[in-house]
Amino acid sequence: MGNRLKICDFVESELNLLRKECNFTDTELEYFNLKAKNKSNTQISFEMHVSDATVINISRRVKRKIKKVLN
Repeated sequence: MGNRLKICDFVESELNLLRKECNFTDTELEYFNLKAKNKSNTQISFEMHVSDATVINISRRVKRKIKKVLN
């Protein structure tokens, strides 16, 4: 797996820290919470009523914010 960031691998205290520090938009937070439950991007697309491409864009923004907080 290497350096691949998997949100579902964080423990609850880490998830709470990221929720607080990353300044997620409502959409980004919804994505983050679904990823924390180990949902796939396809499942997230369905649950959020958005396209797969939109989920990928949200994913990029969320991961960018997480990396800024962790570095």
